[in-house]
Amino acid sequence: MITDLNFNAESATRMKVVVTFMRMFSPPQHVALALPEGWHMQERIRPDVAGYRLLQDRVGRDYCWWMRQAASDTTLARFLETAPVNIGLLRQKQQIRGFFELDLADPQSVNLSYFGLFPEAIGQRVGRAFLDNVLHLAWRGGPRSVRVNTCTADHPRALALYQQAGFKVMRRVEEIWDVPDRLGIPVPQHLRV
Repeated sequence: MITDLNFNAESATRMKVVVTFMRMFSPPQHVALALPEGWHMQERIRPDVAGYRLLQDRVGRDYCWWMRQAASDTTLARFLETAPVNIGLLRQKQQIRGFFELDLADPQSVNLSYFGLFPEAIGQRVGRAFLDNVLHLAWRGGPRSVRVNTCTADHPRALALYQQAGFKVMRRVEEIWDVPDRLGIPVPQHLRV
């Protein structure tokens, strides 16, 4: 199945990805992994539009995170004010090193909408503990499942990381995306159509 995501007729770079939809059906049975000394999470933040765009850009620029970046400021402001989400940060001392977003719209099936590290945090051996702590948050409300998806544009270790955390692959879908050129997001040559 191919899904074609073309939001409007603006100038865009076309890319093809395989999206892997994953799900966990039971919470982790262990205490959350400890973050390294000096690292901590902050949850339920409400960034302004500029702050949210910065989080999306710092984590997702190299992985073609474009959908939220393509939204208007008005749309993002409305989302940040009203959406049932838990947006959180990973910090090393006071420096932001990553973020997550849990979509709580369906309390029975929480969606890990966004998760990632800033480039300077990759390789610091913090990603697995960060994900583990986020998953403990996701299960806190007692859902029946937690969902996430990843794609071939994401970090090469993303799929394996989610599987190590307990996610099972449910399905894969090939999608064609038109990434608006105005965003300046570099689309890797091997993903271009």
